[in-house]
Amino acid sequence: MSLIQPRTLKGFRDYLPAVMIPREQMMQTAREVFRSFGFAPIDTPVLEHLEILTGKGSDETDRQIYRFQDNGKRDVGMRFDLTVPLARFAAQHAHALGTPFKRYHIAPVWRGENPQAGRYREFVQCDFDTIGTESVLADIEAVAVIDSLLATLGFDAFTISINNRVILSGLLEHLDLSGKTVPILRSLDKLGKIGREKTAAEMCKVAEIRPEQAEAVLALAECDGDAVSVFSRLPEVTGGNEKAAAGIDRLKQIYEGALASGVPASRLRIDVSIARGLDYYTGVIFETTLDQLPGIGSVCSGGRYDNLAGLYTKQHLPGIGASLGLDRLLAAMEELNLLPEASTPAPVLIAFFDRDFRDDYLRLANNLRAGGVAVEVYPDAKKLGVQLKYASHKGFTAAIIAGGNEWSEGRCQVKTLASRESVDVPYSHDDPIRLIELLQKIILDSQQKS
Repeated sequence: MSLIQPRTLKGFRDYLPAVMIPREQMMQTAREVFRSFGFAPIDTPVLEHLEILTGKGSDETDRQIYRFQDNGKRDVGMRFDLTVPLARFAAQHAHALGTPFKRYHIAPVWRGENPQAGRYREFVQCDFDTIGTESVLADIEAVAVIDSLLATLGFDAFTISINNRVILSGLLEHLDLSGKTVPILRSLDKLGKIGREKTAAEMCKVAEIRPEQAEAVLALAECDGDAVSVFSRLPEVTGGNEKAAAGIDRLKQIYEGALASGVPASRLRIDVSIARGLDYYTGVIFETTLDQLPGIGSVCSGGRYDNLAGLYTKQHLPGIGASLGLDRLLAAMEELNLLPEASTPAPVLIAFFDRDFRDDYLRLANNLRAGGVAVEVYPDAKKLGVQLKYASHKGFTAAIIAGGNEWSEGRCQVKTLASRESVDVPYSHDDPIRLIELLQKIILDSQQKS
């Protein structure tokens, strides 16, 4: 019988322990941040009725949906993000949940797009959203959550770019182009990728507008500089339109509120050129980039969507939220060499090289775990050198060595693997506290150094 070649599909990847361990740690950090702001967890099915998913993002998004007929001949699709299922979820359960409703959702999504650096066809999103309020406080809080999320994950050099689509809507109203919003937005979203000239040409062709109108839209997008400068120029660029003025005022409130919430001004940027490709955004939008690696794209994006749930219910359920691109951020951390080298979640290895004391090793391991120290017992009674080589390869912080002499004398040898230093510490099954305290100190010192 011929062997099946082990391989993964294009756009998909396996996660080895060295990557999966920090990936899970990132998810846990995200959970803790979301919970600290009062967001509650939910989950939704991987599969949705196809009509739930299509027509909610863009034509390109619709093409990327993995779709098929199930055994009941129903047209179904795999979720391409977590926001559209949330809108369906909120419409279905709003009466039981009450509003405002704050949720977070950490789960995989699927898009059949062309893979590139940091982008896969299967990836995990970490979403947080507030449903059922149009308050500017919810918009401000979204910025604060993004800032806290990235900072808690260990980044200090990142930029949260903020815009309000209402400003562009006001300008388009001023230019008598309100019916061209979607094609103009999609063209404008490519500005950073294809440049000014090609964006203007595409806008004229796809949206069927005049060159001077495209110039007016690009003039808005090119309002750049510090926040004070941008806010001072926007009224003139938007022709004094009333809707645009309201959008500018709300954007200013969000900026000032974020500063009051403790977000450093150095991490905030008013960028009226960002558009976000999804059609369902109606107000403020966010994109977050790493200052050291801007080319990888936004690692946390989102915005306000006040009409999305209206496709499923007559109840008005406005929403605001953002999504952390976990796998893109993980790829960035790999490129920046920010991931720890350990491929084991337990920092301590108990060497097993004296079969007569098997149960003592097991009692030792149980005592350490009860004291809050994660530990692995080597499964085979092999030479100590073999076990220490295994410990170094896996990235253990410390190894505990105890043979016949150590057990009879009531002590253990603790070897710090990075420095190769060893120290004896008193130990008995009835009094493990000194060993536990020493290991906790060694582990903490190692974490601080990394």
